Amino acid sequence: MTGFADRGAAPDSTVTYAFAVCRGEDASGAPLPEDASGPPLPPGLSAEAPVRELRFGALTAIVQEVPAADFTEEVWRQRLSDRAEVERCARAHHAVVTAVACFRPTIPLALCTLYRDDRRAVEALGRDEARFAEVLDRVAGHVEWGVKVYVRPEEHTSGPDGATSATGATTRPAPGTADRGSAGTPAPGAGRAYLAERRERQRSRVRRHEETLRDADVVDTTLRGLASAARRLQPQHQELTGDPRPQILNAAYLVAQERTAELSAAVTALRRRVGAHIEVTGPWVPYSFAGEV
Repeated sequence: MTGFADRGAAPDSTVTYAFAVCRGEDASGAPLPEDASGPPLPPGLSAEAPVRELRFGALTAIVQEVPAADFTEEVWRQRLSDRAEVERCARAHHAVVTAVACFRPTIPLALCTLYRDDRRAVEALGRDEARFAEVLDRVAGHVEWGVKVYVRPEEHTSGPDGATSATGATTRPAPGTADRGSAGTPAPGAGRAYLAERRERQRSRVRRHEETLRDADVVDTTLRGLASAARRLQPQHQELTGDPRPQILNAAYLVAQERTAELSAAVTALRRRVGAHIEVTGPWVPYSFAGEV
């Protein structure tokens, strides 16, 4: 991103918004949607100008003229505070990138990548032409798959003393309550037995957690064997995932399109093999590998 539009820009001025970088055409000479008989490219982020190609060297940027007044730093900061608006912009950006990727290998650019005009865009992107070309060679014929692994259900449901009301299991009362004799006095050795059982439950939780971490490593190692490249990302918090189970693996795999069936079979086998929950999303445009060479 080269910066936001000038705060004092003229009301009718525009800036160049860049969505992605691709080759001028793919190996078969396939044109972009607006030059083909299929549907046009999505409308992007502005209804006032179409999404279009902008050549720089041997490559092409997918760009659109957008009102400068809508993309000042102040306005963008306000947008970021509005979750619905951020989602709208992200979806519009992604729709353009995905449409182009259906026709050519594509490198997505970051949301709100702006240039003052086409000339500045050509100059800036041209400085990275060699890197873009190398990444395009790498992602051609590949898609990204996202894989997330969550803790074993029995580990998540364990409470502080190992009891789980959510599953209907009964909790064991503390010593000195139900472990009393008929006269109301604690049964002999009840306290020691309770502490020993509690320590065993704690050791059991630790073992289950270690097993779950090993499950995540097994999943990651197996899928890396099928991928051309892989990235292990920071696990997402429960507030973001909406899943009450903690996430222990968040990874992205760049997989050749012809190996999709192998990936699916591997995930099916892993689900039978490990006790953790495995979630797969995709195929995606290779966002996670756009900056790698």
